[in-house]
Amino acid sequence: MASFKCFILTFFIALSFSNVHGVLAARHLLQIPPLPSVTQPSLPKPTLPPLPSLPTVPSIPRVTLPPLPSMPKLPTIPTTIPSIPFIPPPPGN
Repeated sequence: MASFKCFILTFFIALSFSNVHGVLAARHLLQIPPLPSVTQPSLPKPTLPPLPSLPTVPSIPRVTLPPLPSMPKLPTIPTTIPSIPFIPPPPGN
């Protein structure tokens, strides 16, 4: 258990030293004078010919369809089950 506490203490010490170097590096980057701006040459813009006009599409006449024929009536299915006639057994001898 003591070795675990020693490991944690060593870890925090190493972590604190690494943060000091990070802070110093950031401070040095902030003290660098700004770099001169680089101007880019502008490219000439090409002149494009105008697009050709599209031909007009003639209007299509509307087609009217005749009305659909009426559906024939479907036969109804009986919902009752017909009774089966009972046949008596032959008389015994």
